[in-house]
Amino acid sequence: MGVMPGDYGERVPKSRNTFSSWPRRLAQRAVHAGWAWAQRTGSVTAEHPGRLRFGSMGTGTRLAFPLGTVFGEPWIHLGAHCIIGEQVTLTAGLMPGLELGPDPILRLGDGVVLGRGSHVIADTTVTIGSDCYFGPYVYVTSTNHSYDDPHEPIGKQWPRMDPVEIGPGCWIGTGAVILPGARIGRNVVVAAGAVVRGTVPDHAVVAGAPARVVRRWTPRRGMAAAAAHAGAGADPGGRHTGAAAGTVGAGRGSRGPARRTGRPGPAPAGRGRHGPAGRAGTRELRTGPPYGSVNARVHRGRGPRSAWPGSPPRP
Repeated sequence: MGVMPGDYGERVPKSRNTFSSWPRRLAQRAVHAGWAWAQRTGSVTAEHPGRLRFGSMGTGTRLAFPLGTVFGEPWIHLGAHCIIGEQVTLTAGLMPGLELGPDPILRLGDGVVLGRGSHVIADTTVTIGSDCYFGPYVYVTSTNHSYDDPHEPIGKQWPRMDPVEIGPGCWIGTGAVILPGARIGRNVVVAAGAVVRGTVPDHAVVAGAPARVVRRWTPRRGMAAAAAHAGAGADPGGRHTGAAAGTVGAGRGSRGPARRTGRPGPAPAGRGRHGPAGRAGTRELRTGPPYGSVNARVHRGRGPRSAWPGSPPRP
């Protein structure tokens, strides 16, 4: 049953507020104007740093108000024309008030953008290259828990620290996590929600948890799937690197080398479906790239495989 517009308007009760319409509109405008003024006044720049005393802060850099947690400012160096969104946490050291030495701990290059609610936790060195763009709620940390004593609560065990480096020109998607020890190359795309550890090569696209290279750009091939690049580091975690990356089932038909050389590898011994490969009187015909859709086995003098004794009838 449909409801006529007139009936609907009559059935919906009118809003009963303490304020009448015009005083409420006036109050809303005042609140919005006051909040806009607070955002402009509370933002942090090199000319108006407020209570924060960063080690260095380039021209045109601005931290939006309201700020997130910020401490260890003397060891935080911000480049020029950076945009730090609302509620972004920037910390150097495990806690406020520590003496961290003469060198900077957290360094942002020029033109870095950190999205709303992101965290950059630098208990040891964290470097973010120029022109990196972070989506909202990205988490970068140089510290992780340890599991040295299985009987001690994990939160009470001394954490482990490892420097983090993010190359220039990277795009870090919403909700990505960059773990201690990550080395991200130049112009890398990190997909939303990815968890990155280990080394990521230049001009790569990584996704997943843990993150893996799914696409990569090279001068010869351009942007292509990671499997098309022989020798590409397909696993940022370091489990599959070098020539093994992109190779499928080495030792089981050698499909990887066949893709690179254009010719199929030798038939592996003991892998035939009807006994050991290469037995007397049997040869294997392979056609197509690399094997094609035809994979016929012919027995000399006895016709096709369907004619062998005991062979199941073809559908």
